[in-house]
This record gives sequence, structure tokens and C-alpha cells, in this order.
Amino acid sequence: MSRAAARGGKAPRRGGWLKWIFIIPVLLLLFVQLYYFLHICWWVEHDPGMSSFMREQQSVLQEKNPNANIQQMWVPYTRISNNLKRAIIASEDANFSEHEGVDWEALQKAYEKNNKKHKVVSGGSTITQQLAKNLFLSGSRSYLRKGQELAITYMLETMMDKERIFEIYLNVVEFGTGVFGAEAAARHYYGVSAANLGAAQAAKLAVMLPNPRFFDKHRDSGYLARRTGVILRRMGSAELP
Repeated sequence: MSRAAARGGKAPRRGGWLKWIFIIPVLLLLFVQLYYFLHICWWVEHDPGMSSFMREQQSVLQEKNPNANIQQMWVPYTRISNNLKRAIIASEDANFSEHEGVDWEALQKAYEKNNKKHKVVSGGSTITQQLAKNLFLSGSRSYLRKGQELAITYMLETMMDKERIFEIYLNVVEFGTGVFGAEAAARHYYGVSAANLGAAQAAKLAVMLPNPRFFDKHRDSGYLARRTGVILRRMGSAELP
């Protein structure tokens, strides 16, 4: 007879604590998802402040210069040139108005292209996926981060219409070193407002998006000029939300 039984008590339940090893992480995961979801609900009607990516980049800048700040100025969707909207859709996400957040066909093509080149040359991420990453996540790459990105992507697509998703994206996307959003980019590169961007200017900004800090320093890149011409030709068929 065990000591517990001899004292008339109940024997301890072995493994009872093991369930908390699984329950606590699940609860934490749900709490994090709720945190993201509530923020997205708020941003349906209210403009976000600094995104996670903006804060990360500002910290990097301030390591070299404690007084450094990012450049960003929020402007409504109607005060951003349609040239830039069309250029970004043509360059980044041709099916933006049609898909539900993830363009699986584009992902498959990106996977095949990367395998062929034996390196990552194409991401296949949609505008909504890029926004999910910029708003909440770090720039690190892992399957866990990608899974969280997909969850946030579907939250955005569920709670917001395409125009609102695109409006936020246009205001928070990185265009150069410490330069975020269409208005700051237009002023930084061309000295004009986002509303007054010409077609060629818009196409060049759109081409810079995959590697904006590099192209900020190499504005006369041959690739940049060639790709800008390609996007200019595609802009006419880009469907705006």
C-alpha cells in the first residue's frame, strides 16, 4: 500500500501536469492571434501608426545616429497617384484584385524559378502578405513566421476590402533607407507629392520595392532602367481595387 493510500489520501496523478505543457502554448498562441485580430479590426477605420518593420528599421538607423528618424507621411488613397497604384500592382501582384490574400499560382511559379536558379530570386508574396509582414512581423525567414504571415493575411482579407488593404500598404511599404510610404518616397526621390507622380516615376518606384535600400543608393542601375520599361508597358492592364 502506498503512503498516500495509507493516509487515506488520493495518490498523485502522474502526468497531470503534462497537459499544461500543451495547453499553455496553445493559450499563448490564441492570445497572440487575438492581439493581431483586434489591431486589424481597429485599423479598418483608423490609420496605423508605426509598423513593426518601421520600428525595426528606425532602431537600426539610431544605432549609427541616435537622432535618426524614418520618413513617413500618411496620405489617403485618393491622394496617391493612380500611376503608382497601377505600377505596384503590375510589378508586385498582378492578381491583387482577384485573389483572397494568397496567389497560390504565383507561389508555385516562384518556387519553380527559385529551384531552377538554385537561389531565392522570386518570392511570390502578394500585396496583402507583404502588408501582414510589415505591420506585425520581423524580416527573418522561417516556416513559423511564414505560417503566422498567412494567418494575418487572411485576417486582413476577411476584415478589410481591397482598397483599404492597398491604402495601408501604400502608406507603410519601404521605398528606401528610412523612407516609408508613397508620400515620403515621392518627396525623397522626385520632390513632388504622391498625387503628382508621373507614370515613369511611379514605375521606377515600384521596381525598387523588392530591394529599396539597395536601389536608393544605386538609382542609375541598368536593371532598374530595364525593369522600369517593362512595368511601364504593363501598367495599362493593371486592375485597381
